Amino acid sequence: MTPIPQHINNIGTQIIGAAIQVHKTLGPGLLERIYEVCLAHELRKLNLKVDRQLHLPIVYDGITFEEGLRLDLLVENEVICELKAVEQMNDLWKAQLLSHLKLTNKRLGYLINFNVPVLHLGITRIVN
Repeated sequence: MTPIPQHINNIGTQIIGAAIQVHKTLGPGLLERIYEVCLAHELRKLNLKVDRQLHLPIVYDGITFEEGLRLDLLVENEVICELKAVEQMNDLWKAQLLSHLKLTNKRLGYLINFNVPVLHLGITRIVN
């Protein structure tokens, strides 16, 4: 597998920093959508392009279906962030993020669970 390009890794570093800032400010225990809007705001403050709740069609068997993917955040059209605010993570969400990366031809994604005492315990980096 080829390494992730440095500019994409740099975006990832900024995402993690912004997520940590949100978590330090808000703490655990809130709804996912609150973390989503606040993380998007922090990323935009860093002059990053952020799309929220992005619906993307899926192509299957040569047919485009509009009922495709929904991404929580797409940062700089490069990095997918799936956000959670749950007590326990599910391995299915990792598989889902990996599928999203493959279907969108993206290389890097983050599964971030804000419902943890220290955020680094809730971050999973997924590489396609």
